[in-house]
Amino acid sequence: MGYVVREQWQEHFADGKGFRPLGDSERALLAEHTPVPDGGGRALDLGCGAGGLAAYLASLGYVVDAVDFADSALARAREEHADAVGVSWICLDIERDDPAELHEDGYDLITMRLMYPFVRDRSRVLRGLGGRLRPGGALVVITPTVEHTPDERRDIALDEDEISVLTEGWETVERLDADQLAVLVLRGPCHAGTRAAEKRPPTGHALTGALAVVTDEAGRVLLGRSARGMWEMAGGKSSGSESFETAAVRELAEETGLTADAADAHVVTMLVDDSHGVPRLTAVVRISAWSGTLTNPEKQLFDRWEWHDLHDLACIGDIFTPAAQALDAIWPGTIPGLPPVHSYPLAVGQPPVPGEPAEAVRLRRKMTDAVIAGDWAPSEPVREALRTVPRHRYAPEKDLTTAYDDDLAVVTRRDETGRATSSVSAAWLQADMIESLRLRPGAIVYEAGSGGYNAELLAHVTGGRVVTGDIDPFVVHRTRRLTAEAGSGRVTPFQGDAALGAPTHLVPRGGFDGSMITYNVWDIAPAWREQLAEGGRLVLPLEIHGYTRAIAFRRSGDVLHARKFTHCGFVRAQGEHARNAPVVDLLGGELQIRFEDNAPASTQGLEEALRGPRHEVATGVTMGPNFYFGSLQLYAATTLASFCRLAAYRDKGTGVTEIAKDGDAPAILGDAGLAYLIHVQTRHGDSPAEKEWEWFVHAFGEQGPQLAEQLAATVRAWDRDVRDGADPVLTVHPADTPDRLLPAGDVLDKPLSRLVFQWPGRDGLLPAPVQRTEAVAAAVGGA
Repeated sequence: MGYVVREQWQEHFADGKGFRPLGDSERALLAEHTPVPDGGGRALDLGCGAGGLAAYLASLGYVVDAVDFADSALARAREEHADAVGVSWICLDIERDDPAELHEDGYDLITMRLMYPFVRDRSRVLRGLGGRLRPGGALVVITPTVEHTPDERRDIALDEDEISVLTEGWETVERLDADQLAVLVLRGPCHAGTRAAEKRPPTGHALTGALAVVTDEAGRVLLGRSARGMWEMAGGKSSGSESFETAAVRELAEETGLTADAADAHVVTMLVDDSHGVPRLTAVVRISAWSGTLTNPEKQLFDRWEWHDLHDLACIGDIFTPAAQALDAIWPGTIPGLPPVHSYPLAVGQPPVPGEPAEAVRLRRKMTDAVIAGDWAPSEPVREALRTVPRHRYAPEKDLTTAYDDDLAVVTRRDETGRATSSVSAAWLQADMIESLRLRPGAIVYEAGSGGYNAELLAHVTGGRVVTGDIDPFVVHRTRRLTAEAGSGRVTPFQGDAALGAPTHLVPRGGFDGSMITYNVWDIAPAWREQLAEGGRLVLPLEIHGYTRAIAFRRSGDVLHARKFTHCGFVRAQGEHARNAPVVDLLGGELQIRFEDNAPASTQGLEEALRGPRHEVATGVTMGPNFYFGSLQLYAATTLASFCRLAAYRDKGTGVTEIAKDGDAPAILGDAGLAYLIHVQTRHGDSPAEKEWEWFVHAFGEQGPQLAEQLAATVRAWDRDVRDGADPVLTVHPADTPDRLLPAGDVLDKPLSRLVFQWPGRDGLLPAPVQRTEAVAAAVGGA
């Protein structure tokens, strides 16, 4: 019964054959150790066969998804258990098929009865099932053991070493016995991290070898569980004068039965380290095409070979050090904490290597549909790029669900403090920014801030070339590798401070047709304008008093004209654009004033004012649920001379302000006084339409009433002139532009540029700024 293909099982059940019936001991153990949770539970029975266990679980009160990949088994199950209530019979290969039909909210119980020994990729399947367990849920494996199984039926049983591997990485393991069947109850998946391990000390003065990196049609990488109890790659020492490519292909065939041509083997990098003090040189050879059936010819060396998901590589336990380093060379960042190695990448023309699971195709289509439904991708070229470019291959350390969440930015790199420094942005935002560029076919685009996925989207949209730069050498290396693995061949990464623009030899004559900055910027680098073609578009996430908007600009000479604003957030700038906003802590850190664009103002006497009475002003300006008030933030920030942001770090209601903990509010300062803006719910109800909020100003200090009136008048002016409109007219001018050449408007000066905001209604009168002196009262005019 050592079946290995689906057709054998199909024939097995079609011929009326079955398995050992579910015994009374098994029933009793399941009822005792996996009772149905209060309120009902959901179970997944894998390899359900003719349905005996699934029907029993349903009789206990579980809602059951019964899965088998043989239609003939499910046909018998439906016939033999026609009266079973709460059972869904699902035809699915848990190793190869898209698991879309499985319950999204997970399971309280997952059973694998008499089927685990037949699973090929055991480690991958177990990790996936562990991720589907609800809190407190159990995975139950019922299996024959070698001790009680005849030698000729060894394939259907597990030995003690195999059981030990199966039970690794679970918080609790119960081993029970049911009529000489091992019943393993596993709870709390806590898969250990990956640890680089060495073999015994080598002989000789140096080691030279090659490792074959092979992936299957689903993009999973091949690793063998060696007799030493660690994962390894196919590979070994080169023989005589053979090339590294030939050595890798030979070792692959000898150890796995898979065959490849040396022309499809590409030396990607050379790794240099040592093993027990002996120098070691390892060629990392990427196999781009192969054929044959995976076997285990050298059983004295390997227990088994399995295909592993890339996002699981960080939690597979012990792995031979060169194999771990080879994996990290191909997919940088997938295995953290590896020992140091000298890597010498080679400039080879490795072709892209195809392969992805059906689940990725489905999730990519679902992500694209969500982006389109949000009206973020109106053009067909952008839609087609989202449907086509494999986003998960540019975040290989993440599971597919995370990679294809349309509203999620996937962090791919953090600094030593844990702060994100590189990420794959949310798909809707990438689509929106690319749409804003209005690229023509064949356009050449500059991208500041690399990673690979966004650059490949741009390349797919235009069919042209993309030049992408990043200050972090690791990010550039990773971008090169991931675009080599899955890219178009039209993305050119470079390492350098992207705020300085692209290297001269990469800038097209006449400039880039479009430029896209993918990290928060506080100022606009002159190089971005200078390297942009006349009439070309630049889209970037610009911080304006700490509020970030992705703004699309069109170049006209030395001036950039804003065309569109989108609320967003990105990782912070590094290098030339790195900046920490000046802050002042108040009341022992309970509050903090942030001066994002204005120069820090005096806060003398402010703590005493905050301990005094609070003055409140209702603005009369209201809003309903889900109302977007981003334009109010920008309006206040760009029209109020003493604008700052007041952040709170105590729970709302326990401190001196009504600002939510870890939140902030628009504020203005005066002499020993301040005013800030919040919204307060003033009307409640059962439905959203019945609820309403009003903007209030809270103020402190002797100048509090005047500051409050000034801020309230600004809110009322916004409500009257801007609320139902749109964004301001914004132009960006070189830093040396004299005032007389600027258009009328509110000017925000930065070191490298001058921003002029023109808001509707700003030609009227607003209250004059409150004078920062104790003797002069603020003038409050009509608005």
